[in-house]
Order: sequence, then structure tokens, then C-alpha cells
Amino acid sequence: MKKLVIFIILHSSLFTINLFSQNVRDYIRRGNRQYRDSIYDKSQVLYQKGFEKDSTGVEINYNLGNSFLFLGQPKEAMRLYEKVSKTEHDKEKRHMIFHNMGVILQSQKQFGPAIEAYKEALRCAPADNETRYNLVLCQRQLKNQDQQNGGQDNQNGDKNEQDKQKQEQQKQDKQQQQKKDEQQQQQQQQENQMSKENAEQMLNAAMQNERQTQDKVKKQLQQAQPRRLQKQW
Repeated sequence: MKKLVIFIILHSSLFTINLFSQNVRDYIRRGNRQYRDSIYDKSQVLYQKGFEKDSTGVEINYNLGNSFLFLGQPKEAMRLYEKVSKTEHDKEKRHMIFHNMGVILQSQKQFGPAIEAYKEALRCAPADNETRYNLVLCQRQLKNQDQQNGGQDNQNGDKNEQDKQKQEQQKQDKQQQQKKDEQQQQQQQQENQMSKENAEQMLNAAMQNERQTQDKVKKQLQQAQPRRLQKQW
């Protein structure tokens, strides 16, 4: 797979230098030499000194941004690229600025903004194949990202549906258990009521039998005749 391409500016002739002092131009030339040799930390120091002399120049901002990018500081690089993109109108320069902005955004998986940056770069240089390649790759990555997010959403949706069904089943089980408990309680109450009624019936029967017995004994006593006592001589 081809690597993302970053455009750099190593020739001050690409930019108008009339606004720079001799010292600024000297820092840019010296910084560019270090940049060619991939000594990015030293090139950054030189570009920074030129930036301190004149922070408005497009070339010094752009090249300083490139040094930040190669030193693993994309946030600082993006800040400088965005700054010069608002003031630079030359198509060739804008093409390089927006191309590099797209590279940073794409590396951070911000595919949507990266695509817009590449499109702006191609508006300025429609025939550039490197920018077009990065754009196509970025569009493919965005599509894959959307598909992955969609699959994750579906998995989350299935899990939520399963949780909902589980909760509904638990609710139904609880309702059935409550109904069963109520039925058992009613049955127990009925049994207790029947036992109480049986006890009362047995007690009433016993009392009735006792009264009948007492009446019978009383009647027998009333019918009995006392014996006459005989005197002794």
C-alpha cells in the first residue's frame, strides 16, 4: 500500500520573499538545508527563529509547520497550516497546504474533514495524483469506519433487545409467582375456615349430647321413690 504523501517547501522561490528581512530569509535557507538532511529538530529551531522575526510570512509558517509534523507534533503543525490557509490565495501554495492538512486529519482518523481538505487541494491542482490517491484511500477508510460503527450499533441493538426480553420474562415470572402465592393463601384461609366450622359443629354436638344426658338423669331421679325407714324395737 502506498504511503500518504506530505508536500514540503524547500525552495524559497515558491513564495514571495519581498516581505521578509534578510535575517528571516537566512533562517529559512539554513532551516531548509537541515530539513533536506532530515535533521528536523535543528530545522525547527532555525524556522522558529525566523518565525520570531516575522510571524506573518507564509513560507516560514508553512515550513515550521512541516518541521512540527515530522517531529510528531501534528497539533502545532495544523495550527500553522490553518493560519496560512486563511491568507494565502495562490493555488499552488494552497494545494500543498490543504494536502498536508488532509494528511494530518487522515492520520487521526478524522476522515470526513480530511476528505474536505483533499477536495480543496484538488480544486487548486486537479491533476495531482498523490492528492487524488489520498482522497480515494480516505473515502474507503471512512466507508469501512461507518460499516464497523453500523455493525457495533446492531450488536448493541441486539443486546438491548435481549435485555428487554429478559426483563419482560422476569416481570411475567414475578406476576405468576405472586398469583400462585395469592391462590395458596386463599386456599389456606379456606382450609382454616373449614377447620373452625368443624370444631364448632363438634362442640355444639357435644354440648347437645351433654344436655340430653343431663335431662335424662334428672328425669330418672324424679321418677324414683324413696324407701320407708323401719323403726327398731
